[in-house]
Amino acid sequence: MSDRSSSGPAVALVVAAGSGVRFGADRPKALVELAGRPLVAHAVAALAAGGVVRAVVTVPAGREESFAEALRDAPVPVDLVVGGAERQDSVRLGLARLADARGPILVHDAARPLVPPAVVAAVIDAVRAGADAVVPAVPVADSIRRIAGRTSAVVDRASLRAVQTPQGFAPQALRAGHQHVLDAGLVVTDDAAACEAAGHPVSLVEGSADSLKITTPADLIMAEAILVARG
Repeated sequence: MSDRSSSGPAVALVVAAGSGVRFGADRPKALVELAGRPLVAHAVAALAAGGVVRAVVTVPAGREESFAEALRDAPVPVDLVVGGAERQDSVRLGLARLADARGPILVHDAARPLVPPAVVAAVIDAVRAGADAVVPAVPVADSIRRIAGRTSAVVDRASLRAVQTPQGFAPQALRAGHQHVLDAGLVVTDDAAACEAAGHPVSLVEGSADSLKITTPADLIMAEAILVARG
């Protein structure tokens, strides 16, 4: 746990610098529309509804105008920063724009547009309570097997969790984590792993099935169904 609470306003860093090639889109995936709005606009609105007061969005080079238009009606102030070659590079560049942040910093994937505000609020509250790093997580539903040569074995999934975003951090822990992986030449899959590599413990809060990650066009159909169910 952090030795002091993060009492300043909660801010967010939204990672949206992907090209969209794997999704099969003709634009960055974060600009693909869900119910008439770009994914990144949904993501920023959800973060704001959960308590975030400012957002920095990392974007692909040359797409700044498109993202500015997509976020023109965002409910909180938004700064755009050109991202880097890898996700952790983009986060590090975004953190530089948040050098003055003293409250919880949330890092969120634009590809998770429907995170419930209650999950966002739970992450913020956990950081304010003293956690260095907080991850929303859900139980693993599928059966899991571990490959061992030509055979495999069932893995007990009772203690396994699938992680989501937004992940929340005490500012000093997030900055130290990314500086550590940069100095050590490490590649990490998410920001909690960067903090963990630097010796900071990672806490969990309950995530949501609504926080699905848009990876394929089929995921977009599922997200549309969630919006319909929400009414």
